[in-house]
Amino acid sequence: MQGMSIGHIGHTLLGLLESGPRHGYDLKRAFDEKFGHDRPLHYGQVYSTMSRLLKNGLVEVDAIEAGGGPERKRYAITDAGITDVDRWLATPEKPEPYLQSTLYTKVVLALLTGRNAADILDTQRAEHLRSMRILTDRKRQGDLADQLICDHALFHLEADLRWLELTAARLGKLREAVAR
Repeated sequence: MQGMSIGHIGHTLLGLLESGPRHGYDLKRAFDEKFGHDRPLHYGQVYSTMSRLLKNGLVEVDAIEAGGGPERKRYAITDAGITDVDRWLATPEKPEPYLQSTLYTKVVLALLTGRNAADILDTQRAEHLRSMRILTDRKRQGDLADQLICDHALFHLEADLRWLELTAARLGKLREAVAR
């Protein structure tokens, strides 16, 4: 499972490379613009992630330009990289209270790369509903403490579901905003 080791940022950078080869600097800028409002990437993070992607065969160096400073590598996604992004986008996240940032990233990346964002939302919705069924069963059989713990988790999942529905309803508008 090489997909596990490259993480959220690795997959996001890979997805950004699908539109064409880019330098590390351009990748950082695109990431920060689309996803890094709260937490922009450090250059070190970009370069360490790119070297991991390179080692895993998910990107290749497409060109090296010697400028005034250090040489600049331009990276291109490989077929294995595209497959990896496909797999990551199609895998639902484990429902958690603060899931939105990853989920939002997946939806925007799907839109940027011409994939079906509605499918990602549907898959996630099914995963949330599955978790809610398990929690509801546990709540039925549990003592008061267990019931309260399950209620807390269920309320978070319900809020996530509302977000999923709202986002699905606004996909057209989001597609336009992302294309800008």
